[in-house]
Amino acid sequence: MTDKNNKIPFEEDNYTHNINRNNERKLDRRGFMKTLVGAAGVFAVSSLPWGVLAAKELNGLGDKKYPKQKIVDVKALPIGDAVDFAFPGEHDSAILIRLSEKKYVAYQNACTHLRCPVFWKKDEGEMLCPCHHGKFDVETGAPIAGPPRRPLPEIYVKVENGAVYAVGVKRYEA
Repeated sequence: MTDKNNKIPFEEDNYTHNINRNNERKLDRRGFMKTLVGAAGVFAVSSLPWGVLAAKELNGLGDKKYPKQKIVDVKALPIGDAVDFAFPGEHDSAILIRLSEKKYVAYQNACTHLRCPVFWKKDEGEMLCPCHHGKFDVETGAPIAGPPRRPLPEIYVKVENGAVYAVGVKRYEA
């Protein structure tokens, strides 16, 4: 007694009768490696322009030119006071502090811990980050208390024609 479910419906002994093996591409180890190397080459060539641009940017950080930007008139900023401004971009918050008749310091005022704003406390002579009680040295921008470990990025300033100008940003190596 033969069960009709055990009967093979085609002459072949497996169900690959619908595959045209003559046009099927063989992919052995050598073919696979060639395909892999080719794909890696295409990826490398396509990402090369971006890598070159990134390397140029990283190598040229110290040489980056910033436009001179007026911050405040000297007469408008008494000794011990501070003024907020944006530099080098319109979204880069910064602070200028007048320490003496001729000494000005400026820093980007985002805390180097978690980017909270840093405030000038004139009465205490301190730069404070209220988020985690971080403190920065007003003379150098270096952290002196709290969780911050890196100094505030310094902004170079120049006094000309009765006004204070931002002229550059000091870069720190990581």
